[in-house]
Amino acid sequence: QDKLVESGGGLVQPGGSLRLSCTASGNIFSLYTMGWYRQAPGKQREWVATITSGGRTNYIDSVKGRFTISIDNAKNTVYLQMNSLKPEDTAVYYCNANNPWVAPKNYWGQGTQVTVSS
Repeated sequence: QDKLVESGGGLVQPGGSLRLSCTASGNIFSLYTMGWYRQAPGKQREWVATITSGGRTNYIDSVKGRFTISIDNAKNTVYLQMNSLKPEDTAVYYCNANNPWVAPKNYWGQGTQVTVSS
């Protein structure tokens, strides 16, 4: 069964770092663009970063220069390295796989909590 499995969340002080991992099973990694979203309490889920199979990356403005998305094709894994974390980065982070040309168009991970607090 195709699915995404996330790990790496936790509690960190402001200015600290965390790395999230998302491993894709089946054919997801070869057919889908991988990305990360987050949802803070009381807010809508928002897009954070995307990486294409060719390695092109895009980021929401609020994380540019602090977060880095990368992929390891041999491990079918996408990472989100988060540095200089701020309290406003606190959210549940979701891994996403998207391909508008196939069905299903999206896969989602189970979510991992990131809390930035002193």
